[in-house]
Amino acid sequence: MELVLEVDDADAVTKSALRRIAEEADVPAAERAQAEGAVTEDTAEALAYLVDPFDLVSQVPGIDLQQASWSSERIDYDPDSPDWDLDEDDGDDGNG
Repeated sequence: MELVLEVDDADAVTKSALRRIAEEADVPAAERAQAEGAVTEDTAEALAYLVDPFDLVSQVPGIDLQQASWSSERIDYDPDSPDWDLDEDDGDDGNG
């Protein structure tokens, strides 16, 4: 699965992540400070803190999430460009 997101309001994403961190009562202070710093410095980190890959697929029949990882990068996205053919990585194995 690959997602391309456009963040229209980075401050809103960051504030939401900071609220989520503040709501987690069982997080040690040092870990909380580290998480707050990460989400404040990088919108992608804030988004990763808010979106749980398990939640995205947990209700889909026939799916058992084995592993999930995050990576992100800033890009210039042009949906009309042939470079953004989302089917290019789909194999012929029927699992694309």
